[in-house]
Amino acid sequence: MKVLLVCHRFPYPPRDGSRVRAFHMIKHLAREHTVTVAAPTRSAEEADAGRDLAQHCHRILTDRISTTAGAVRMVSRLPTFTPSSMGYFYSPKLAAQVREAVAKGQFDAIVVHCSSAAQYVEDAKGLPKLLDFVDMDSQKWLAYARFHSLPKSLGYWFEGRKLQAAEAGLAAKFDCCTCITDAELGTLKSFGVECDTGWFPNGVDLDYFSPGGADYDPDAIVFVGRMDYFPNQEATVEFCRNVLPHVRERRPNIKLTIVGADPSREVRDLSRIPGVSVTGTVPDVRPFVRSAAASLATLTIARGTQNKILESWAMGVPVIASSQAAAGVDATPGEHLVVADDPQDLAEAILRLLNDTDARRRLAEAGRKRVEQRYTWEEAMARFDSLLENAIARHRARIAHG
Repeated sequence: MKVLLVCHRFPYPPRDGSRVRAFHMIKHLAREHTVTVAAPTRSAEEADAGRDLAQHCHRILTDRISTTAGAVRMVSRLPTFTPSSMGYFYSPKLAAQVREAVAKGQFDAIVVHCSSAAQYVEDAKGLPKLLDFVDMDSQKWLAYARFHSLPKSLGYWFEGRKLQAAEAGLAAKFDCCTCITDAELGTLKSFGVECDTGWFPNGVDLDYFSPGGADYDPDAIVFVGRMDYFPNQEATVEFCRNVLPHVRERRPNIKLTIVGADPSREVRDLSRIPGVSVTGTVPDVRPFVRSAAASLATLTIARGTQNKILESWAMGVPVIASSQAAAGVDATPGEHLVVADDPQDLAEAILRLLNDTDARRRLAEAGRKRVEQRYTWEEAMARFDSLLENAIARHRARIAHG
């Protein structure tokens, strides 16, 4: 089968959540099918880094979207009912490449990763199509509105409402729509969509993200994630402002390392706090996580599954998470991870864990076992296969019945 897989971001190298899932879908499909990947790039550096994707697929369709062009398209859609965020991911040249390839009958099925990429193929006819929403992005924008004051809050709210309407409209144009968790799928269904739906989880490369075996620093905690992403920015700033001082009162040698690409100025400024380090881009996050006593996932805005939780589990490092972040994984608080939201409760949870080596070991072992049982890519892709087969069958049945 010849498959076109369309992504909103170039899916290589798979170093963050927006790329990992797409890359594993490509890698899996390419084992038995001929896969063409269509995705924009943002810079010459990104295009150069992504050249190795050719080893994992048959063909790549791409075009660079400059920062200026993306911004202009976003702004031009502000007064319209089309989501501005979709303008950021749109390339007319890439759209033309996709239309031409589809028109020439080069594919037997289309898979889309994230709603922002659906605009490239939403009107393609005659082919089975699966749209993997992953998270319902509209709900993130609506959440952002609650964390900002006017006029930004109104802008985020309007974008969220526009995107929610777009998500419902897009679902009607695909044979099957999927999400990353059952909870996200519930949100999609609440929009009143009538297409076939399902969900499949993310996985973890258990060989790559394995326990290191070296000693950890009992005074070290770590937060990993792209630091140009607002939920990660908000989480780290609030942690340093409201939680870290409580921890330092009783554990003065505590060290927090914030690991992730493109930190904002506000995040970079956190490094002025004694004991706080902000790394920016690193070639490998594993040494930072493995050397820590605990990994933080203390987000107050969290949709879907936090890969930082799965990867920390896989490396045998206990996770301390907010209830929002913990909701995206199949876990029991107190058994697989520690859950707390109130700043004082978070501080107490961290101190208890750092002071109790037996509890840390139990959580580390339980986390590793949980990803081995529930979050392998083999299991995730088996569920993806079933959903894609359903989309193809649904399309054929509709064609047969006119």
